[in-house]
Amino acid sequence: MSEPVFQRLALIGIGLIGASIALATRRAGLAGHIAVTSRTAATLARAEELKLGDSYHGEPAAATRDADCVILCAPVGASGAIAEAIAPALKPGAIVSDVGSVKAAVITAVQPHIPEGVHFVPAHPVAGTEYSGPDAGFAELFDGRWTILTPPAGSDPAAVARLTRLWQGLGANVEVMAAEHHDLVLAITSHVPHLIAYNIVGTAAHLETVTRSEVMKFAAGGFRDFTRIAASDPTMWRDVFLNNREAVLEMLGRFMEDLTALQRMIRYSEGDKLFDLFTRTREIRRGIIAAGQETAVPDFGRPHGKPDEPRT
Repeated sequence: MSEPVFQRLALIGIGLIGASIALATRRAGLAGHIAVTSRTAATLARAEELKLGDSYHGEPAAATRDADCVILCAPVGASGAIAEAIAPALKPGAIVSDVGSVKAAVITAVQPHIPEGVHFVPAHPVAGTEYSGPDAGFAELFDGRWTILTPPAGSDPAAVARLTRLWQGLGANVEVMAAEHHDLVLAITSHVPHLIAYNIVGTAAHLETVTRSEVMKFAAGGFRDFTRIAASDPTMWRDVFLNNREAVLEMLGRFMEDLTALQRMIRYSEGDKLFDLFTRTREIRRGIIAAGQETAVPDFGRPHGKPDEPRT
């Protein structure tokens, strides 16, 4: 067990990420008290049944009071309203953070509400599954994954270091980068892939209806992977695309250019170019496995333990 990094940790929202933070915090002894809040009474009651916290609150400000660290674990579109609601309850020296997969928009929404003497250090744990709700959480979610911190200019180095210790205690590797750079990187590694998955699954569903074909019955592994990604929380992903609009559109444009080039290779039977492309992409996959961000274990749609595919 580690020494507590914070005496009181407040989690504003208790879905997959919030519940996993609570469980991993408890596992490592990183907080003396975990205060849990949810805007939904049934979710809060379920969190209490699962013993995710030490206290449970229907209002974010109540959980925030006396907290050394407050983590917003809600969809990014709600960040500004939550920050405004908890601002009067934040004590001097407290750290406010979040877990959103968009950072520049969250900083714009949250920072104006942070009182003088309170530190705002945004974060993004690049880990998750397609499941949601407090039952989806598990303590190992962040083990060996990356958490990206995007402190605004002028942030207190001691606050950044303290939040780094928390995430390392939760099992994550920590990287610090500018918010705008983060949003571009995640647009291509996470956001555009989700957009493609939603689109492909929607197209297949349309074909199933129009042609009365057996698209779903004969779905191969690649399509099943897309359906898994497309099962992710719709509220969260709606907010991601709307709040990272510019970066997503930029990366989507680059993707469309590459897709057009691939179309030409197929049209003109340029087999050598196709082979070279597929060889390069295969090496990228192997590099991801070598970096510990995925395993080489085949699943073929079969369960083999807790799902831990990076989602955001």
